[in-house]
Amino acid sequence: MTTLLYGRPPAVFDPPGDAVQTSPLIPGSTALESVPEGSAEAAMIYAPPGVLERRHTLALALKALKPGGRLDVMAPKDKGGSRLKKELEAFGVEIGESAKAHHRRCVAIRPDPIEGLDEAIDAGAPRLVPGLEAWSQPGVFAWDRVDTGTLLLAQHLPPLKGAGADLGCGYGALATVVLRSSAVTSLRLIDLDRRAVEAARRNIDDPRASFDWADARTVEAGGDLDFVVMNPPFHDGGAEDRRLGQAFIRQAAAMLKKGGVLWLVANRHLPYEADITAAFKRSQPIADKGGYKVIEAVK
Repeated sequence: MTTLLYGRPPAVFDPPGDAVQTSPLIPGSTALESVPEGSAEAAMIYAPPGVLERRHTLALALKALKPGGRLDVMAPKDKGGSRLKKELEAFGVEIGESAKAHHRRCVAIRPDPIEGLDEAIDAGAPRLVPGLEAWSQPGVFAWDRVDTGTLLLAQHLPPLKGAGADLGCGYGALATVVLRSSAVTSLRLIDLDRRAVEAARRNIDDPRASFDWADARTVEAGGDLDFVVMNPPFHDGGAEDRRLGQAFIRQAAAMLKKGGVLWLVANRHLPYEADITAAFKRSQPIADKGGYKVIEAVK
C-alpha cells in the first residue's frame, strides 16, 4: 500500500510513519507532482494556507490517488481550514468534515471520474510571472513580486567580491543583483523550498551559481566565504518566530572567513542587533525605510 504524506500534521491526527513525504518544504522529499497518476492508496495532506497553493496541492493529491483511494486533509481553521470542504466539493468529491484541535479535517474517497483537477494544478504551477520577468510559483515567498525588504537590500548592496552565499534565496531576486558584480567568483543559493530552488535555477543562468535545496540553518559551514546576503524568514507555520533569523545570523557567521561580510535586511522591529554583536566583530546600520532595516556586519 502506498500512502502519501504532505507536510507535518500535528500528532493528534496520527500521521502515518511509513508514508512517502511529498512536501516541497522538507528537503529530500518526493515531489507530489512526480507521483504517477492513480498510484496511491491513501494521502494525508496538511494543507498550505495560500489558496492557489492549497488547491494545487489538493488536486495533485487527488490525481495521485487510485479511484476509491482515501484522502485525509486538515488545516488550521484560520489558515484555510474553513474553506477545505468547499474547495474539495468543487472537484466533485463528497466530504466528511470534522473539527479537532483548532483544525478542520476533511475525509473523502476519490471518485471516478473526477473533475477540475487540471485547472487547479495549472493555476498553482510554476510560471514566468508577467511584469516580474522571472519564474516563480504560488507558495514560494513573495512569489509574484519583489519583496520590499529584498528590494531595499538590493538597492544598498555594494559590488561584492569573492565567494558567497544567499541564505533563503527564494526565486533568486537578490542573487541576480549580487551576480552583476564581475568580482563575485561563486554564489551558493540555499533555500528550504524546493520550488524556490527550481525557480532560481531557471532564473539564473550563470556558471558561478550553485543551488542547494536545504535548510540554511544546518548546511555545512566551512568558515571560508567572503560574503553572505540574506533576508531571513521570521515566521514558522504562520506564527512569528525570531529564532529563525537569529539562527540565520549564527549560520552566516559560521560560514564567513575572518573579515567576511554579512549583508542583512530585516523587519525593523526584529531585535537582531544583540545576536549580530555577539557573532561579529563590528556592524553598522546602512538603511532604515518602509519598516525594514539593512545592516552590514563584518566578522
